[in-house]
Amino acid sequence: MGKGGKGTEAAAAAAGEGEENMAAWLVAKNTLKLMPFKLPPLGPHDVRLRMKAVGICGSDVHYLREMRIAHFVVKEPMVIGHECAGVVEEVGAGVTHLAAGDRVAVEPGVSCWRCRHCKGGRYNLCDDMRFFATPPVHGSLAHRIVHPADLCFKLPDGVSLEEGAMCEPLSVGVHACRRAGVGPETAVLVVGAGPIGLVTMLAARAFGAPRIVIVDVDEHRLSVARSLGADAAVRVSTKDEDLAEEVERVQAAMGGGGVDVSLDCAGFSKTMATALEATRAGGRVCLVGMGHNEMTVPLTSAAIREVDVVGLCRYKDTWPLCIEFLRSGKVDVKPLITHRFGFSQREVEEAFEVSGRGGDAIKVMFNL
Repeated sequence: MGKGGKGTEAAAAAAGEGEENMAAWLVAKNTLKLMPFKLPPLGPHDVRLRMKAVGICGSDVHYLREMRIAHFVVKEPMVIGHECAGVVEEVGAGVTHLAAGDRVAVEPGVSCWRCRHCKGGRYNLCDDMRFFATPPVHGSLAHRIVHPADLCFKLPDGVSLEEGAMCEPLSVGVHACRRAGVGPETAVLVVGAGPIGLVTMLAARAFGAPRIVIVDVDEHRLSVARSLGADAAVRVSTKDEDLAEEVERVQAAMGGGGVDVSLDCAGFSKTMATALEATRAGGRVCLVGMGHNEMTVPLTSAAIREVDVVGLCRYKDTWPLCIEFLRSGKVDVKPLITHRFGFSQREVEEAFEVSGRGGDAIKVMFNL
């Protein structure tokens, strides 16, 4: 899907003008319902989009199960979804770089552009960020949405709408690599071979990392990582007592050159300890995953070796680079999309069940 000409897409958009705008609403724990979603008026710098591809993120599943993530609590029904791409149906009076029929990938966070962080170029840290499907802001698993035009990025020919939706998780990997300073002379350890770990691995390769080792507790995920180009994959346990032996195996898998950068894409005490202990003196660890709010980690030994620790908050200025990686073939996200569903009540429920079970599901995608 997603490679048709503009005329075809524009005609399809026009044909759907009379349809009621339906969306997937999170209404209670483990309860999603397809219900009408009234759009806000189209502002002069907005576009109205027909959603075509929306992926399920782990945070979507977490909100479905718990109705909260940290201090973000779902207090009233909320439209779910934030990994998305679609087709422009209408543009505001002040929009000049997009037109009806354009296929676009959508950056889901709207910052204030007035605060210190925004003015300093770190808009991802904006205290007033309005991010899809982060309460109380509605998400994008709907037939149509309205969004600022400058957060919609035109897709080139040959890059599908599904790939466009994958720019969102890929952006996390790109931002992690930037934060960690990954480059052609950087040997990289990726901890965790889930969806974010895999896209981070792909991003690290695109940034030029000459050797990448990935670790996980699940052999199937490791086999996927190998098929996507990991130089070595090491199976580990969840037991703290296995840490020292696992670090030795990681370092051996790296080939004797040492780990320059570790990217912890799981975010648990054990995974962060693995990253800190495996990284060479003077290296860097980037905490990407958020499995635990609090951790007990060997920080003193890392500090003595001057191992720098950095975190990240989503991403910033990543969509153009992600799209170029996809266009050029430096990154291929297509193998990560393992399951596809349409957009009906039954299919929405089934898709979230599949995503929540894990197993062989990596990225579950809706085709609207």
